[in-house]
Amino acid sequence: MRYQPLSAATYRDHRARFRQAMEKGGLAIFHSNDIMPTSADGSMPFKQASDIFYLSGIDQEETILLLFPDAMDPKDREILFVRETSELLAIWEGAKFSQKEATELSGVATVLWTTSYEATIKRLVPQCEHLYLNSNEHLRQGNEVETREERKNKETRAQFSLHSVKRSAPIMHRIRSRKTSEEVAQIQRAIAITGKAFERVCGFVKPGVKEYAIEAEITHEFLRNGSRGHAYTPIIASGYNACVLHYITNDQVCNDGDVILMDFGCEYGGYASDLTRCVPVNGRFTKRQRDVYNAVLRVKNEATQLLRPGTMLADYHMEVGKIMESELIGLGLIDKNDVVKQAAAPVGDGNPPVYKKYFMHGTSHFLGLDVHDVGLWNEMIQPDMVFTVEPGIYIREEKLGIRLENNILVTRDAPIDLFADIPVEADAVEEMMNRKEVMA
Repeated sequence: MRYQPLSAATYRDHRARFRQAMEKGGLAIFHSNDIMPTSADGSMPFKQASDIFYLSGIDQEETILLLFPDAMDPKDREILFVRETSELLAIWEGAKFSQKEATELSGVATVLWTTSYEATIKRLVPQCEHLYLNSNEHLRQGNEVETREERKNKETRAQFSLHSVKRSAPIMHRIRSRKTSEEVAQIQRAIAITGKAFERVCGFVKPGVKEYAIEAEITHEFLRNGSRGHAYTPIIASGYNACVLHYITNDQVCNDGDVILMDFGCEYGGYASDLTRCVPVNGRFTKRQRDVYNAVLRVKNEATQLLRPGTMLADYHMEVGKIMESELIGLGLIDKNDVVKQAAAPVGDGNPPVYKKYFMHGTSHFLGLDVHDVGLWNEMIQPDMVFTVEPGIYIREEKLGIRLENNILVTRDAPIDLFADIPVEADAVEEMMNRKEVMA
């Protein structure tokens, strides 16, 4: 294993938090992801389903977890199913978890081979009143491909049609949104590696370099430090490309006088980091570039201080919008009279805020096992939540896009910037770019 896993005690705690939210007589079923095909006999790298990973730490295909707190036999109250290993399988694919290893990692005492799942579920379901089935209820999910969990849910519903079905997702969204100290430490490990990658590319960027070459330097630094790679598809966007919010082509030349927007983050131990920095291709910001950069930085800093327990996320985003309005007026991009007029008119789909012309996206999202992690958007911010803060100003007519992003831990006191050690001030960025030494 290339990363340091969380302790079995943490996974036991995660499962306990889920069980506490279950109704009496409930049996919860969680499935792993499939290994997805490409073409011919190819396949994509395996990515475990976040919920079963959160509850067990098992990063392996064909894994199933049952939680049945009211089972008559204590051995049936937690059962983990893993793919049966063999000498032949180890030769062709590498070693899989033994039952003992799965117990040591997850803290689940009862570990069976996946082949025994059908017989086990048939034995246990008559004892339960409710089946908790899991699904992807992320606000932005729009996958057309059926997941293994969706497929197995259909089979379970058909097989046990007289049992009531309850949703696991609301419970998972609630408990996953508040991070334990071990989870925060894992995110910080991902952040530290991401910071090394940023330092590396600051010494690499120069006029004429290709965007994909910068991406390669980032990937190199991720892998050499124990990460499996990018937590999401990186954005390396120079010049006008920085005004395309989800630009991922990364195939253009970085020209003298342009600014490069780099949005990337590594995954470590299943947990994501999410960084955005903007650097001048030639190592020096122009006055205009610096003015826009500093405006975004001020918004980021003020927004960070608004992430406090008891705040509603909708109110938070509204306040950040007001801060951005002021900065855009100062830059001469919008007129204060337009803001006054807007205040007198209802804001809706047909009347977006004036600032949206230059700042089109939200400021923050949950961060954790997924870069856009799950959480309850209609409830107040609570301590131990981790958010991104990522304001941006995109001036298409000037071919200039600036976004700055750090990851923030909410506490009962002041928010903690987990990226505090990674330079973000314009002067500090220029200094890093103009160092003589280049990382090997």
